[in-house]
Amino acid sequence: MKLIIQIPCLNEAGTLGIAVGALPRQVEGFDRVEWLVIDDGSTDGTATLARELGVDHVIQHPVNRGLATAFMTGLHAALRLGADVVVNTDADNQYEARDIPALTTPILEGRADMVIGARPIDETAHFSWIKKKLQRLGSWAVRKASGTDVQDAPSGFRAISRETAMRLNVFNPYTYTLETIIQAGQSNLRIVSVPIRTNADLRPSRLVRSIGSYVRRSLVTIVRVFVIYRPMFTFLSVAALLGIPGLLLGIRYLVFLATGQGGGHVQSLILASLLVTLSALALMCGLLADLIATNRKLLEKVDRTGNATALSLASCPPDADSAAAR
Repeated sequence: MKLIIQIPCLNEAGTLGIAVGALPRQVEGFDRVEWLVIDDGSTDGTATLARELGVDHVIQHPVNRGLATAFMTGLHAALRLGADVVVNTDADNQYEARDIPALTTPILEGRADMVIGARPIDETAHFSWIKKKLQRLGSWAVRKASGTDVQDAPSGFRAISRETAMRLNVFNPYTYTLETIIQAGQSNLRIVSVPIRTNADLRPSRLVRSIGSYVRRSLVTIVRVFVIYRPMFTFLSVAALLGIPGLLLGIRYLVFLATGQGGGHVQSLILASLLVTLSALALMCGLLADLIATNRKLLEKVDRTGNATALSLASCPPDADSAAAR
């Protein structure tokens, strides 16, 4: 069994040494523990420092591509390297590395496909009051969207099984945390939350530059994932939101028409027609989106099977007869 601990980085030379220094080289249940750093276009020598710190694998993006892309680059690399479980953590030493066994144990015991560390948000001193409330609100929204019981959705401290890593696809370059949970929940993967500890804040968050920006981007991510993974529900909701008022206005107009007062309420008829038409268009979009989603699921299954075969072949050395034939 191999565990790979990955760290996405962007100009983390000031804190990477502390984070890497806390990582374990032995974790119960695993024969090998390796470290992987994904340098997302850093300009401060982060990759060079990672190699000097003894990191086993260092991948560099030539330019900054975003946290979500760096996360997925790490997952793909870990799969190629033969990881059975991947643990993702931050380079700013926010998460307590001694809690890594708490993340991996549910996967090793077969109780989870993804394990997310739940931070003690209310006890975290460097979180403002509004940030704490927004974290709670965001986690609640993700629970509703994903159908899971995740306690701390924005937490990046998580363990992912090999099979789950092969199924994840992130479309949003901003962050992977919310999208992967909703995607996993909609794919009926088992997600477990475990309490973890955090360390003192070494630097301000680069992801949350302002509360307004973070809320806006998070809402866009949730809506986008809903459209991708639950298109029929999403578009039916829009169709109902438009169609029900349209039908009520239409009935109202017919009542006035029956009493001989229809001439003064033509505006209701026009608005009702517009709303019903938009509702029908939303319903059609839902049907088309649902067909596309079904096709995407089939393609994901084919891609997952192909990836599993390729990774299996890559990890198996050729036999003597094959070598002789070549």
